[in-house]
Amino acid sequence: MSLAGKRVLVTGAGGFIGSHLTETLVEAGARPRAFVHYRSNGSWGWLNRSPRSGEIEIIAGDIRDQESVTRAMQGVDVVFHLAALIGIPYSYEAPSSYVRTNIEGTLNVLTAARQAGVGRVVHTSTSEVYGSATYVPMDEKHPLQGQSPYSASKIGADKMAESFYLSFGLPVVTLRPFNTFGPRQSARAVIPTIITQCLAGKAVRLGHLHPTRDFNFVSNTVDGFVLAATAERAEGHTINIGSGEEISIRDLASRIGGLLAREVDIEGENDRKRPENSEVDRLLADNRLAAEVLGWKPLISFEQGLYRTIEWIRAHQDEYRVGAYVV
Repeated sequence: MSLAGKRVLVTGAGGFIGSHLTETLVEAGARPRAFVHYRSNGSWGWLNRSPRSGEIEIIAGDIRDQESVTRAMQGVDVVFHLAALIGIPYSYEAPSSYVRTNIEGTLNVLTAARQAGVGRVVHTSTSEVYGSATYVPMDEKHPLQGQSPYSASKIGADKMAESFYLSFGLPVVTLRPFNTFGPRQSARAVIPTIITQCLAGKAVRLGHLHPTRDFNFVSNTVDGFVLAATAERAEGHTINIGSGEEISIRDLASRIGGLLAREVDIEGENDRKRPENSEVDRLLADNRLAAEVLGWKPLISFEQGLYRTIEWIRAHQDEYRVGAYVV
């Protein structure tokens, strides 16, 4: 199935992954409609500065409002649902907002898609729903564990998507990205945090240093979204999108310091640490189902992705409050 000429809705289109996806859809010949979070200053997030913004229909609204979601869904062939609250630390402070945005917002999208007769919904999950690995590599049958209010809300959203597929036959694919990184990512994520601190000086302050993560460059993740919308056998599946490689946070900081040719002093900082039982110690994707069902594999290596991200952040340091702990 091709997306060329299709009217495609992207929720969360002004965000990190959403903006890259929306631009890629333009390049693929689709007709993207970007649903961005309403702001009183009229901002469209990263789409404000997109060279493709003139080729995108942009609608501002709130994913928690059924009426605005229903209006955005009219005449749509495919939906990519990325809108979510994603910061883990803030979910400790405002858990109810994560329920309203991530679970109820997803319900709004699914309900509107069902009413509009949408041809496919690609719902966005996260590797955080697995919690700490009980075995590796982690396939899609790995147990789910809500180790933070954020991850619990995403488990609820995933199950809502599953229920609409099983109960109503809504053509849903759930994509489960592991740790995506790249240009435009905020400093609430660890890679931009390390890069900005390395560029500013020697000290790199982080939370827990022992956990491992499976990092995947943003264009690889976007490729997974496009394939999830077009692959014939994808409906009803939950599919991991990860590199199949892991690195500890301590080693990640050292690797980035090496790429910048800088010696770094890596320090653990208590304020940046998750509560002990909430910390996810290990994530490592089994990506065989993505290869089998979608024909997906990561095309940009971890090191290539780091180089591209470093160069982008070096050119956009004014986007970051260096050293500040971003919740």
